[in-house]
Amino acid sequence: RAWASLDLGIVEALFDVSGNAGFAAAMAEQDLDNESICVVRREINTTGKSRAFINDTPVTLQVLNKLTGSLVDLHQQFGHLALQEDSFQFDVVDAMAKHHELRTVYTGVYKNYKSKFTELQQLRAQQQQWQKEADYKQFLLNEFNEAQLKEDEIEDAEQQLKQLSHAEKILAALNASKAILDEGEQHVTGELKRVIHQLQGVVDVMPDIQNSLLRINSVWVELKDIADELDSLQGKVNVDAQLMEQLQNRLDVGYKLYKKHGLKTTAELIALQQSLQDELQVTQNLNDKITVIEKELQLLHDEVSKTAKELSSNRSNAIPGFVKRTNELLVLVGMPNAKVKIDLSRIEEPNVMGLDSIQFLLDANKSGQFLPIHKAASGGEMSRIMLCIKSLTAEAMQMPTMIFDEVDTGISGEAARQVGLLLRQLARYHQVICITHQPQVAAKGTTHLYVYKEESDAGTIKTQVRLLNHEERVHAIAQMIGGEKPSNTAIANAKELVNG
Repeated sequence: RAWASLDLGIVEALFDVSGNAGFAAAMAEQDLDNESICVVRREINTTGKSRAFINDTPVTLQVLNKLTGSLVDLHQQFGHLALQEDSFQFDVVDAMAKHHELRTVYTGVYKNYKSKFTELQQLRAQQQQWQKEADYKQFLLNEFNEAQLKEDEIEDAEQQLKQLSHAEKILAALNASKAILDEGEQHVTGELKRVIHQLQGVVDVMPDIQNSLLRINSVWVELKDIADELDSLQGKVNVDAQLMEQLQNRLDVGYKLYKKHGLKTTAELIALQQSLQDELQVTQNLNDKITVIEKELQLLHDEVSKTAKELSSNRSNAIPGFVKRTNELLVLVGMPNAKVKIDLSRIEEPNVMGLDSIQFLLDANKSGQFLPIHKAASGGEMSRIMLCIKSLTAEAMQMPTMIFDEVDTGISGEAARQVGLLLRQLARYHQVICITHQPQVAAKGTTHLYVYKEESDAGTIKTQVRLLNHEERVHAIAQMIGGEKPSNTAIANAKELVNG
């Protein structure tokens, strides 16, 4: 069906592809989902740009042409491309081998294998990229592990080293303060003690002094405590040169890491160390996953190879009989000197068709030299070869529509009749459209469409197609035999052909 708007034209076709193994394999090769009904759509806008879709999935024109080649088979007088394509040649041999189910199994197994292979390739590419980063990250982590930083270590070392660097000054200050408070001839705590004694002597005659006495006594106790604390602090001040060197070395390590990573605290460095550990663990997990996928892929490869070998064996067994029958049919359709041969060889790695390479060859004139059919056969010969092949594989091969364009060119008589019979046989299994000028061929059809041109009222030439009834059909075939005005003999001959 087709429809159009001012800006866009759309052509859409629906195909029943259930059981079409060749099409299923082609869809699998393109990673497209295959359903029983395939919808092919082409959209063309007013600028000439177009888009193509298979089951609503956008595809390139190259993919579209490849896939539709499994849906519509066009046999033209001046050449046919199918025998240049491995997929068609495999479809023919597999049809004769009658292993449709096995090939369907292989297609599924191979699709899983390719999917797993693609997954492995992606993981390996990811691994390669991550490995470059992982090596550097491991180097950074090794620096952190060697540093063995502890929580707040750099900040604590800074403070401790600062104290050690000023130890003499601190000790002098502590000593002086301690002397003022609790040592010397007139230390503060001693003077306060004398004040307390003086006030205690008069508190009984002047009770109001009691509050001041209590406050001074409290100050004295506090200062004594401070003096004891200063004495304790003196014992904590260390002038150990070796300890200072150790602290400085730790600070050097910390400052180097600060500068390298643009950080400012020990906590940030420890957090970065943990992050590096986590990222390297992800890399290790990826390596482990690749190992698992490699094992799964090997199992799938073994399964693919086993099934492919079964396909290969069946093909090898089917080829001799198929070649013999094809050569017999070539004699009937006017090619008595032609011989077909099929070359089946093994490839190293499996592909969507198995482990085989296949080539249809032809010796057209008993020369003893076999060439690829598309190179050795003329256009008419190619069409007849294809007709013979299709007639042998008609029941097994899935091909919704087959179009033959003047397949009978260059032949007549019995050869033309045989072509007509083969076309009729094909029509039992496929929709067959044949364009012909041979009465022997036209008479074998079940429906006769007459194509002609006429001039319209607007002065333009239009191509028309008309369905002929029985009498019209006999007359049209008689015209093929005897010209525009057929004789009674030609008409009688036409009736004989139609009724025969």
